[in-house]
Amino acid sequence: MRRLIALQLPHGPELVDELRRVFDAGDAALPVDLRLGEPARRRILEAMRPAAVVEPGGRRRTLAGAEPVEDGDALVMVTSGTTGEPKGVVLTHEAVAASARATNARLGVDPETDRWWACLPFAHIGGLSVVLRAWAAGLPVEVSRFSPEGAELALARGATLTSLVPTALRRLGPARAAAFRRIVLGGQAPPSRLPANVVATYGMTETGSGVVYDGLPLDGVEVAIGVGSEILLRGPMLLRAYRDGTDPKRAGGWLPTGDAGRLDGSGRLQVHGRISDLIISGGENVWPAAVEQVLERHPAVGEVAVAGVPDPEWGERVTAWVVPDPGAPDLPAPALLAELRELVKEEIAGYAAPRSLVLVRSLPRSAIGKVQRAALTGLEGASAAV
Repeated sequence: MRRLIALQLPHGPELVDELRRVFDAGDAALPVDLRLGEPARRRILEAMRPAAVVEPGGRRRTLAGAEPVEDGDALVMVTSGTTGEPKGVVLTHEAVAASARATNARLGVDPETDRWWACLPFAHIGGLSVVLRAWAAGLPVEVSRFSPEGAELALARGATLTSLVPTALRRLGPARAAAFRRIVLGGQAPPSRLPANVVATYGMTETGSGVVYDGLPLDGVEVAIGVGSEILLRGPMLLRAYRDGTDPKRAGGWLPTGDAGRLDGSGRLQVHGRISDLIISGGENVWPAAVEQVLERHPAVGEVAVAGVPDPEWGERVTAWVVPDPGAPDLPAPALLAELRELVKEEIAGYAAPRSLVLVRSLPRSAIGKVQRAALTGLEGASAAV
């Protein structure tokens, strides 16, 4: 009987070693994020029903109520652990290997010269997949928490490849970023301007990490657009099922993503964003990611997030929350809103231009840097509206 083993360990080599032991024993691993509070971690263990927990120093605790995994299962990756009921994505060894092979092939990984730096949390597939890619190609892997100083150390030790989220890429800085041969960027919509060595990816936990690179699917991956412009994906790296046994895939093996997008004339995928994030203002559809990419070009904008706020006249009011760039001259909120509106009018359309602006110190983000749009409306700061 194959068991699920929870790895309640800090990001580092010990977790990588324990993961190898779990795989060698024929069991499946459940990485648990230690940054979560004890109640959140307890909910994950109760929902995922592992047989044992590995803690720092190799300590093991056997748990009651364990549920086995199927032959071939490799990982159970938790999603929505902080915003709702934990949901476990079951990935098989075949899926993990397919993802690693396709990624390494697209990046042209060379075992003789390349080395991965794994710095994103291993409780998220974007972080753990770096280790799995390294193992698949027989590459060394540097493991450390993300920091600009950690990047310098990894580079000094020969790292040429890494996976980051946009927040980490910004913190890395242009010089350090340029020192990597390739940076795989995921986790959220990419900035409008990217260095030449950065590859923007699209994927999710259910797809075993990114499966579309710079708009083009990896080998073996198929992309289709369904009803309501929903992106559908199919390929050998998709999840087997959720931990509760339900399979989200439709007939023919297609996975509905919950994201909207389109395929352009060259066959490249353009992602509009989560269907649930769509703003309908005055009867017009406004995609927050598209507006954000325009707004971030303004020199006074350091970071920005866009969402809809209920409005009696427009249905939803397009609202921008902006973290000012510390190096730019201060602009009062009304003046900045006027300039941002003009940018969006020129690039997209008048109906997509923000009607409200809130200046904030920081944006609410998840552990891997995704903006938590539901928390935006609770932020306070200097504001303006038209």
